Amino acid sequence: MNKYSFNQISLIQYILIIFETQVGIGVLSLPSDLAKRAGTDGWISIIIGWMVSTLLSLVIIRIMKKNPEHTIFELLTTYFGKWVGKGLTVVWILVVVSGASSVMYSTIHIMKIWIVQDTRNVILMILFTIPIYIITKHGIRMIGLFAELVLFITLWLPFLLLFALKDIQWMYLFPIGKVGVYPILSAVKSTIYSFLGFELTFILYPFLKDKKSASKGIVIANSLTMIVYLVATIVCFIRFSPTEVADYVYPMLNLLKVIQLPFIERLEIICLSFYLFMIFMTIIPYLYAATLGISQLLGKQDHRSALRILLFLWVLSSFFFIPTSSQITQMGQAWGIIGIYSAYVLPIFLWVYGWIFHYFMRKEAKS
Repeated sequence: MNKYSFNQISLIQYILIIFETQVGIGVLSLPSDLAKRAGTDGWISIIIGWMVSTLLSLVIIRIMKKNPEHTIFELLTTYFGKWVGKGLTVVWILVVVSGASSVMYSTIHIMKIWIVQDTRNVILMILFTIPIYIITKHGIRMIGLFAELVLFITLWLPFLLLFALKDIQWMYLFPIGKVGVYPILSAVKSTIYSFLGFELTFILYPFLKDKKSASKGIVIANSLTMIVYLVATIVCFIRFSPTEVADYVYPMLNLLKVIQLPFIERLEIICLSFYLFMIFMTIIPYLYAATLGISQLLGKQDHRSALRILLFLWVLSSFFFIPTSSQITQMGQAWGIIGIYSAYVLPIFLWVYGWIFHYFMRKEAKS
């Protein structure tokens, strides 16, 4: 019997966890990043990034099909032996911890700029870690249920973009391809960063009840992310001028700021408060992956001790480390580079290595 059979998630939960992990903070800043690199042709880069990410996602599924009851941590030990496997496990844990930390500090920074300017970082860190701990400590099933709840809580937010479709200029998008091929391809790097999250399939696959639908699920998750990014980016491009979009750090929040409703003021604050749940769904899966890896590395069944330690270190660090805007940007860029290796390079390497490994195992079994 699969040791994860008592903690399984449905296909819908699997899709939502990946989708919500990907969207997170990326949708707030992606239009600006694309405008700087490719102007209003940046939306083309999103489609290319989706194709690359989906291809690598399917590679991960191929790897996991050969090892359906293993997470990435057990897989590394199986392929590379006890000590090398544990060393690579430590590296993977550090990768996902850096991803969760980068998003957490970015979230606190955004909240301080847009909502609670005078609140200390440590107060926000404590307030955020409490619900994160409550959800993460119960494991992947609770995370899946929370992902469904987040969908219902935030489902109304995209419809607000309809109110932004005033004084728009569709001509900002034309002529298509005006910047040339190289800027569009260079902007793909930004979209690849924003699609990070699909690599959590290395963790989610053993928990998935309907493993036959894993490929379909991950394609749907990536496609939903692409649709969200396309809509958000194009609306920003036709509402603001190309130079305006590039000047904004979080153009989606600036877009909400220009929406005028007779019964609500400061709409961006209300939306950001609800969108915080979506950002939590970027932090929580990465945090769970890290604590699961630590517990398996130490031979423990319970991941809650590792979770408490990591959250305590976050709170402790917030007393001393108050990152500036440039440091937040650097953290995001560093995580993007690390993420490329963990989500795009590692699957290809494991796929090739796994094919060779299983080939020799079959050969040895026959002899």
